[in-house]
Amino acid sequence: MAVSEHDTAKPKTTIGGVEVGVEISEALERPVPVVALESTLISHGLPQPDNLHLAREVEDFVRREGAVPATVGVIGGVPKVGLEAAELELMATGEGIVKLSLRDLALAAAKKRHGATTVAATAYLAAHVGIKLFATGGLGGVHREARESWDVSADLATLARTPVAIVCSGVKSILDVPATLEQLETLSVPVAGFRTTRFPGFYLTDSGSPLDWTLENEEEVARTMIALEELGPEGCGFVVANPLPEEEQLDPALHDRALRAGLGELKVRSVRGKDVTPFLLDRFREETGGESLEVNKRIIRNNARLAARIAVALAALRAEEGVR
Repeated sequence: MAVSEHDTAKPKTTIGGVEVGVEISEALERPVPVVALESTLISHGLPQPDNLHLAREVEDFVRREGAVPATVGVIGGVPKVGLEAAELELMATGEGIVKLSLRDLALAAAKKRHGATTVAATAYLAAHVGIKLFATGGLGGVHREARESWDVSADLATLARTPVAIVCSGVKSILDVPATLEQLETLSVPVAGFRTTRFPGFYLTDSGSPLDWTLENEEEVARTMIALEELGPEGCGFVVANPLPEEEQLDPALHDRALRAGLGELKVRSVRGKDVTPFLLDRFREETGGESLEVNKRIIRNNARLAARIAVALAALRAEEGVR
């Protein structure tokens, strides 16, 4: 396995049971902009070998924008912020990598399991060690027919009490987008579009739902983050909705056909709970001839770049104002 120049034999820093990579702890101490990245995308979101290629590529994009990438995962039961090269490869190729939400972290630790962290778990671990920015693809949300299933992602409740800004492309259209936005409002989680007044629908530039707030540049996002620390709600997260350009989205007609087919098969097969999202994403991949996978990759790249630029802007503002 290849080892990057950033892997090192120096002692690791541990913060409240979370192991922090040497490069990450040094960056936070100086401070240098850091962007957290999730590992569920690597282990469960993309097929091999695309997953490892994209994981490395996204870390490189963050570095090119002037920030330090911190991919988060659990290795042998130890939550880690800043996976090393061999650990990133393990996430991409290892057998039996468990998908871990926030509620699963203690159980994985007790059983010494390897695990890929979801948005909720990644946001929590990132904030726990002092990282303010997190880039992902799409946020979890309220599932369709949640009135019967009560299926609502832990991402939403976690955001209400986790002080981290998440750059995402909205939520996947397989979810109930208006209900998700209502839930975020109920939880007092601020949501703003980046140069858009419409909430993105992951594969689609526009989910059909409007937004109350739009931010025009990275500095505005950074100023909002600082204002949130001062004005609250205390400990609350922040959703930065970053849509794909229209020319890069999935063709809307193809998207609608794939969604109808997937939802129809979902009912026939009685798929429920945590199996719903991976099932529908697989159906999207099949129905679109792999185009949805390419769109997914573009989303991840775009969000990582934007998160890194915001992290740099935030560091500059803090240096200007003399605030850590």
